[in-house]
Amino acid sequence: VQLQASGGGVVQAGGSLRLSCAASGRTFSSVNVAWFRQGAGREREFIAAVSWNSVSTKYADSVKGRFTISKSNLRNTAYLQMNSLKSEDTAVYYCATRHPRVVGALRTEATDYTIWGQGTQVTVSS
Repeated sequence: VQLQASGGGVVQAGGSLRLSCAASGRTFSSVNVAWFRQGAGREREFIAAVSWNSVSTKYADSVKGRFTISKSNLRNTAYLQMNSLKSEDTAVYYCATRHPRVVGALRTEATDYTIWGQGTQVTVSS
């Protein structure tokens, strides 16, 4: 599996963006997908994860109720819908996965994921 993130841009506070994570390869339907972000001078931070079959999701407290992660195995793409954006959401956003997937609960540590997209910049202006 290879991943490519897109959809970032500049948006005003309170606005919305939808990020996409397009995957190549036949194994996308069997993997969990996560989104992380990294702001300037900060460590990479877990945002959200979705299970391989879209049954389970997990969110960081900082985005719960504002962001929604989803996965389309038909389109080989994962999404991150971001609403009510705040200036503190400004960061480079990365999608990530691991194959074969880790069995059990969705993981939130960056070290649990071995395949990463290239990142897409999101800038929220106040």
